[in-house]
Amino acid sequence: MKQLSRRMVLKAAACGAVVLGWGRSVLAANSKLQHACIGVGGMMGGGDMATFGSQGKAEVVAVCDVDANNLAAAAKRLPNARTYADWREMLDKEGDRIDSINATVPDHMHAAITVSALRKGKHVFCQKPMAHDVFEARAMTKAAEQSGKVTQLGNQFGSSIGERMAIALLRSNVIGPVKHVVVLAHRGGMDSLRPAGPRPSKTATPPAHLKWDLWLGTAPERPYANGYHPSTWRGYQDFGTGWSGDIGCHNLNVAYQGLKLTAPLTIKARVQDSWAKTPERRGETWPQSNHITWTFPGTAHTADQLTVEWYDGEFLPPPEIMKLIRIPNFRPKESTLFIGSEGVLFWPQVGGPQLWPLNDNPATTQKFRNIERPQIAPIDHFRSYIEACLGGAAPQCRFVLTGPMTEVVLLGTVAVRMAGQELRWDAANLKFPNCPEAEKYLRRNYREGWKVEGL
Repeated sequence: MKQLSRRMVLKAAACGAVVLGWGRSVLAANSKLQHACIGVGGMMGGGDMATFGSQGKAEVVAVCDVDANNLAAAAKRLPNARTYADWREMLDKEGDRIDSINATVPDHMHAAITVSALRKGKHVFCQKPMAHDVFEARAMTKAAEQSGKVTQLGNQFGSSIGERMAIALLRSNVIGPVKHVVVLAHRGGMDSLRPAGPRPSKTATPPAHLKWDLWLGTAPERPYANGYHPSTWRGYQDFGTGWSGDIGCHNLNVAYQGLKLTAPLTIKARVQDSWAKTPERRGETWPQSNHITWTFPGTAHTADQLTVEWYDGEFLPPPEIMKLIRIPNFRPKESTLFIGSEGVLFWPQVGGPQLWPLNDNPATTQKFRNIERPQIAPIDHFRSYIEACLGGAAPQCRFVLTGPMTEVVLLGTVAVRMAGQELRWDAANLKFPNCPEAEKYLRRNYREGWKVEGL
């Protein structure tokens, strides 16, 4: 007699799988999501594992990490979870014993893990940034749509009341058509994640607890050096996406979703001279300061053409822009300013949006004082994903929404590598008609043994 898998039992218990309008299979209402964590170390991996493990409707049944120390710590916290060093082995062996995975690993491995999991019928929670390259983001969105599985990007602010309120206000055109968006991406205390470079000249034997080949994964082969693992990898082009790539999915989401943007028309970047004039750094690490400018076609919530600017590091907006932020002694920190025809909306990222008139005209000032804030119900980012896997409403940051936004973020990293060159973007064909040489940064060639169908 054929042994019934867990999924078959659940389907039988539910009298057959139910398929909702947006195309995903629903587990039995009284079942728990069987979840596997890929990447369980550090603040992010350990935090995601703890969060999934603390949700009453999910059970972490498998954990995977290339670092044996991280894996041992995870096994101590979850003694009943099955352990793996290689995520490929985990997906093969777990089969129908898991319903869902999270990918909390270096950026260069997001797409390979996510697409592989989706093709095996697993729901996926992927940490930000969604991908390392523009092509990957597009492929991941397509794979999610084809699979019909639940997806969620780990940009937790996307479920916050403050961000959702800002989106609702922008869509109500409360400040009039938006003509300019200014993103401040300044955060202190993160210098250790932004190495100046170039590539470390002193290499070392990988520590016994780290499977270096598995850590490299899809990236070009290189010798191990102290510092890549566990965190400095973010500043290296082979592994991370730099500062704008790393937090861009947080900082640009309100603009993209609130103004219903589409693909940009052009992208251009400025970087600090010390990086631009040092080939050894420019070919290896990301700069510590960026000023990126995108232009977008107009929407129902913007002027005929919209300019979005990103400032970090040593770059700051001009004084006339900073004066629009009516906060005494304001110092640049992660936040976004939306400039409309009648007023401005300031989103401080942590907290609720603030509205101010463009000038001190009494009538306009009174109008902004009387604006009622929309009522936004609280949503937990992780719980909403789990409940969606179990048949609930679609989560806030599913790939169909965040994939196109991620493409915009990653186009900024291409512009950084082509600093000073305005790139015209043909989104339909993934081309830069005026600068074909930049197209090599849209897609990586995975090293031998790590190729994934569709990537």
